Amino acid sequence: MSVLTKPLDTPPAGAAASSKRGKRPKRKLGSHVFLAFLVLYFVMPLWFLIVSSTKNGSGLFSSPNGALWFGDGFHLFDNLSTLFTYNDGIYLRWLRNSLLYALGGGIGATVLAVLAGYAFAKFDFPGRRLAFSLLLGAVMVPMTALVIPTFIMLSGVGMTNTIWAVILPSMLSPFGVYLMRVYAADAVPDELLDAARMDGAGEFRLFFQVALPLMRPAVVTVLLLSVVGTWNNYFLPLAVLSDSRLFPVTVGINLWQGLAGANNGGGVSLYTLIIVGSLVSIVPLIAAFLGLQRYWQGGLSLGSLK
Repeated sequence: MSVLTKPLDTPPAGAAASSKRGKRPKRKLGSHVFLAFLVLYFVMPLWFLIVSSTKNGSGLFSSPNGALWFGDGFHLFDNLSTLFTYNDGIYLRWLRNSLLYALGGGIGATVLAVLAGYAFAKFDFPGRRLAFSLLLGAVMVPMTALVIPTFIMLSGVGMTNTIWAVILPSMLSPFGVYLMRVYAADAVPDELLDAARMDGAGEFRLFFQVALPLMRPAVVTVLLLSVVGTWNNYFLPLAVLSDSRLFPVTVGINLWQGLAGANNGGGVSLYTLIIVGSLVSIVPLIAAFLGLQRYWQGGLSLGSLK
């Protein structure tokens, strides 16, 4: 006669399941609270810009509702009109300069990164490992550390205080090359390239018709990173430019900040113009991210199937 015994310290299956169900809501609640805190932390500066842009010069520092809520009047459109007309519309010129520098440097950096990354991933040439090791070393060097050597080099060839002094250095993106190399190694199968070569396709046709469409998500990513990095660049234009008409938005707003501290606004609240100008300067970046996010979604879906 066999007797089936059950350990006394083993809880019933129903009790274990109920205890697990009791722990899950607590874990979800903690993660939700943490995510809500992160959202609040990152949205708060943007909310401050939006709210402060609706106030005039006096309400900016003496609003009865505080700095994070709207004041008595809504002066956003008046502030925008003053921003675009102040000092003969110098802000619009700075905005065009930022757009020129961002597009020129971003597109150039993307083209060079795509070509170099594809070459590192799919071609075996002498010195490939050494060159890629030097590239990884360049990724570790902060860009601000290269500003002074870049200024000395550009000064030696007489290119300081020109648009090329900002665009040409911005076209070098070691991280973009590394990202394209890693993505091309997995996204573009060697078997597909070999099959196309057997069908008589040349290397240029392979790159433009086979490899480039497969690398589109990474291309868009590098383009956006390069454009945003050039748009937000402050130290390089500050070092290589001396003409205020060539300043980008970042350096121009800092110039206003210095004038505001010295009370040289000419009867205009420069602090209001600084805040409104900062708000306007992020609108193109938000539009770029929203317009190109579908390419990222396609890249994420492609990666999830591999």
